[in-house]
Amino acid sequence: MFRQIIVGLFILIAGVTVAQEGTTSPYSYYGIGTLKFRGTVENRTMGGLGVFSDSIHLNLQNPASYSSLRLVNFSVGGSHKASTQKNETDSQNVSTTTLDYIAMGIPMGKFGMGFGVIPYTSVGYDFYSELPDGLTQYEGSGGLNRAYLSLGYQVTPELSLGIDANYNFGKIENTAITQKDSLQYGTRTYNRSDILGFSFNFGAMYKRMVTEKLEFTGSVTFTPGTSFTSENYRRIGTVSIVPAGIFTVDEREITVSDTDFTFPSQFTIGAAIGEPKHWALGAEYTNQKTSNFTNRSFTIDNITYENASKFRLGGYYIPNYNSFGNYFKRVVYRAGARYEQTGLNVNGQDINEFGISFGLGLPVGRLFSNANVGFEIGRRGTTDFGLIQENFFNTFLSFSLNDRWFEKRLYD
Repeated sequence: MFRQIIVGLFILIAGVTVAQEGTTSPYSYYGIGTLKFRGTVENRTMGGLGVFSDSIHLNLQNPASYSSLRLVNFSVGGSHKASTQKNETDSQNVSTTTLDYIAMGIPMGKFGMGFGVIPYTSVGYDFYSELPDGLTQYEGSGGLNRAYLSLGYQVTPELSLGIDANYNFGKIENTAITQKDSLQYGTRTYNRSDILGFSFNFGAMYKRMVTEKLEFTGSVTFTPGTSFTSENYRRIGTVSIVPAGIFTVDEREITVSDTDFTFPSQFTIGAAIGEPKHWALGAEYTNQKTSNFTNRSFTIDNITYENASKFRLGGYYIPNYNSFGNYFKRVVYRAGARYEQTGLNVNGQDINEFGISFGLGLPVGRLFSNANVGFEIGRRGTTDFGLIQENFFNTFLSFSLNDRWFEKRLYD
C-alpha cells in the first residue's frame, strides 16, 4: 500500500511542480529567474547546509549521501514565503506558496539511488517603471524544473562518491506594455523561451571518528558549466489601454533566433564536527562562476553578472534519539544562518541576501519517519539607487517517510 501511495503522489505532485509559480520577486526579471534552493527542509533550517548525511534522511545537495541510506525514503516538502517589497517611497506585501521537492531514495548495499522532481529557477514579477512621458508595466512567469537521477557508492567505510544526472526543462514568459502620454495606443512586447538542457553534479563525502565520541565530516560537490538550448518566440503589438482592460489593435510575430546560453559552474566545500545522533555543527562555502553567465534571448543594459558566493553555518541537537519516555528528547532541534552574494549587479549595486533559520524534526510513526517544520527570516536587495529591498519570512513543512521494501519475510 505504501508503494502505491508514493507512485500516485509522484504523478500528482510532479504535475503541480511544473505548473506552479515559485516567486514574486522583481529580481526574477533577470536571467532565467531566481535560483531555487536544492535541498530538503532539514537542510534549509540549518542555514542550507548540505554537509550532513545519515541513514534515514535524504540529502539532495550531495549525491554521495545516498550510499548512507538503510531504508527506502520518500520525502516531500513545501514552503510559504511572505515578503515586504519596498523602495525609497513605497512598499507592498506579497506572498507565495510552493511545492519545493518530491524525492525518493533507495538503498542497495554499498550503492544508493535517488530520483525526483524539483523546481530549478522561478520567474514571477509584476511591476511598473516610470518614463518621462509615460510608464512601462513588466510581467513575467514560469521557470525551469529539474528531473534528476542520483547514484551514490560507498568506496570505503569512510569515503563515498556520487553523481546526479539532471534533465532541466521549462518555459519563461515576459511581457512589457509601454504607454506614452502623447500616443493614443500603447506597445506590447511578448517574449517566450522554451528551455531545456542536461547537467551533472558530482559529489564526495568523507566521515571519520577523530575521538571516541566526535566525528568529522567533509563534503565536496562540483557542477560543471552547462549549455542550455532556448527556443525563442516574440510578438510585438499595438494595444488600446482603457479602464475595462487591454485590447489588441494589431499584433505580429517577430522572427528571433534560438540561442544556446551557458549556465555557470559551481563548487561547494563543507566541513562539520559532532557526536553522531546527538549534535553537530558545520560550515559551508559555495562559489559559482556567475560572471560567465549569458542571457537567453534579450539583453538588459543596467545589469552585470559577477561570481557568486554563499556562506552557510548551522547544526542540530538531539537530546536523546533513543528515548522512549520523553517524546521531546527525540525531537531534532536545528538552526543556521546564511549570507549570499547572488552575483547579480543592478545599477552598480550588488544584490545580496541574508537569512537566519531554525526548525524542528518531529518523529512520527515507525522506522524513524518524521515531519519537519521550520522558519526563516531574511532580506534581499537594497533600497539604494532606485532598487527594491525584500524582507521575507519563510515557513517550511516536509515529511520524510521510511519503509523497508526488500526485506525477505520468513512468514507471509
